[in-house]
Amino acid sequence: MQPEKDISQLSEAEAREELAQLAEVLAQANAAYHTHDAPEMSDADYDRLKRRNTALEAAFPALKRSDSPSDKVGAPVASGFSKIDHVVPMLSLGNAFSDEDVTDFDGRIRSFLGLAADAPLKFTAEPKIDGLSLSLRYEGGKLMQAATRGDGATGENVTANALTMADIPQTLTNAPDVLEVRGEVYMAHSDFDALNVAQEAKGDKTFANPRNAAAGSLRQLDASITKSRPLRFFAYAWGDVSAPLSDTQMGAIERLAELGFVTNELTKLCDGPTEMIAHYRYIEAQRASLGYDIDGVVYKVNELDLQSRLGFRSTTPRWAIAHKFPAELAWTTLEAIDIQVGRTGALSPVARLKPVTVGGVVVSNATLHNEDYIQGFDSKGVEIRGGKDIREGDWVQVYRAGDVIPKVADVDLSKRAADAKPYVFPTTCPECGSDAVREEGDAVRRCTGGMICPAQAIEKLKHFVSRKAFDIEGLGAKQVEMFFDDPDLPVRTPADIFKLEARDAGNLTKLKNRKGWGDQSAANLFAAINEKRKIGFGRALFALGIRHVGEAASNLIANHYGDWDSFEAAVTAAADFEGTEWEDLLAMDGIGDVMARSLVTAFAQDKERAVIDDLVSQLSIQSAEKPKSDGSPVAGKTVVFTGKLEKMTRDEAKARAERLGAKVAGSVSKKTDLLVAGPGAGSKAKKAADLGVETIDEDGWLAMIEGL
Repeated sequence: MQPEKDISQLSEAEAREELAQLAEVLAQANAAYHTHDAPEMSDADYDRLKRRNTALEAAFPALKRSDSPSDKVGAPVASGFSKIDHVVPMLSLGNAFSDEDVTDFDGRIRSFLGLAADAPLKFTAEPKIDGLSLSLRYEGGKLMQAATRGDGATGENVTANALTMADIPQTLTNAPDVLEVRGEVYMAHSDFDALNVAQEAKGDKTFANPRNAAAGSLRQLDASITKSRPLRFFAYAWGDVSAPLSDTQMGAIERLAELGFVTNELTKLCDGPTEMIAHYRYIEAQRASLGYDIDGVVYKVNELDLQSRLGFRSTTPRWAIAHKFPAELAWTTLEAIDIQVGRTGALSPVARLKPVTVGGVVVSNATLHNEDYIQGFDSKGVEIRGGKDIREGDWVQVYRAGDVIPKVADVDLSKRAADAKPYVFPTTCPECGSDAVREEGDAVRRCTGGMICPAQAIEKLKHFVSRKAFDIEGLGAKQVEMFFDDPDLPVRTPADIFKLEARDAGNLTKLKNRKGWGDQSAANLFAAINEKRKIGFGRALFALGIRHVGEAASNLIANHYGDWDSFEAAVTAAADFEGTEWEDLLAMDGIGDVMARSLVTAFAQDKERAVIDDLVSQLSIQSAEKPKSDGSPVAGKTVVFTGKLEKMTRDEAKARAERLGAKVAGSVSKKTDLLVAGPGAGSKAKKAADLGVETIDEDGWLAMIEGL
């Protein structure tokens, strides 16, 4: 998806294209979540895209698609289960994300029903369980079938599995002749932890979070597996029923409890938005200590006759709404602060947390960045968190930055123990005992042990085999740790990986005969390693893990030099940080002095250079792919843009130049072929004139590339 544009500024064609993209993205997300139990995006991102789709349809009603996400609930059922049609559709809920949304919900209902602002109107408020929706149909008091939500109209027949769950009664007494009970299958945190321990002990795949574990356990084709899993069930609603359970929502929930179903004790009857929001805050404060996952609070109109009058929209009831929690926030206990040593020697503090679900993922660790961050300051010495420091034992608020990296957002000082002591950051490396120093201007303290520090060596190897680097199938972080300490097949440098098969052939004890390995797995590993001997220039450079040289910079450097030999010769020639090759490196747009020095230094140090050369001897590094630039007047030339461009942005101009085969530099040097100068060009224009570099204005540039 492209960055969102103000809907009022969209053309009809743009709106149509975005609606098509949203339909595709949301359909894929629905399938991942409901059909495959493997969510690909956070709830917050899903909700944002769904709201965007709704807003677009409101602004362009004629463009609403036949496959509109607004008209869909869940996703089609997976193969392997028979299908069950729901007599009463299992719809989703509309969402509220703020207190104002809750007040608006109350107002919409009053407006629809013609109720005065001060007329009595009660709602139930209950935790929204983060699990898998399940429908249970009883006839004559006997459980006849169980079905998942599926796409809302048709679900999967999981009757045999539901019969194994202790929380689900198989027979009912004094129940309506037909009663369809609806609720949520979930897994408690303690049960989830125990299950993952058992899975790991058996060598089986562990689960990412309790919701995935519950869904995967319920949707087993072998009911005996479901029986072995600690699944639980909360009942909170009903579908098809031959006689009413009560005349109110709260009364019906109480009746379900009397029939033997587990209902949530936090369900409360509220008199209007003020009490609803207060109960939301009460539940939110207990979220981390409930022992199971919730992602919001559900409000429902209490009077069932009013629910009947309000009815339904296409996919949601008018009488209910889910007040979602901020997906990335949760409170928990910071149990300890550990220090990890990275591949560049950085000492990184990590918070060990009492496990808590944040944005659908169980979080037990969070980054604490550096010693300043722990003390309550940013890298510039400015207070963060109101200057509150972080101590072991603190009650902390955790969030997932970009729904990926867990971080600590706040500390509740009112819950800090009286004997809690400020954290003292170590001045020696916990891995090798070397001094850990913090250089002026560096926010991070670093181990000075270098090659003698095992943590740095292992982390460099883990980076080397990571997904964006060599990405060797079957060789991940755990295997790297195993081989690093192996006396017969040691992997201490990247080149050792590519020597594994030859060393194994010369050993009496073969890899295939070791615990956890076999003929096929060993052969697969060696084949995967050999497959990666042929590698792209950018990936190879990024995999080295040179400080400051990330993925984007590695690709930029690869495109600039073209082939590995030219690059290696250039950085070798720049070892003294002067001369034409050094100036050329610095002139590259996106390569600053710090990165350039780090790159050149890595190749100038004898030990590190030996490691790099040993690796390169094992590889076939492919030259960077050149853009198709037939007929381009700037192909192969180095172009610099300076001053203000008025007919396109600087980024757009750079992109156009690169697509035409040019190298875009950030500063003028002897290797610059062309300077495109707008108003306010300044020193770059002067230097270009001094060096005799061709200079043109923006109109000249546009004329040069016209039609290309």
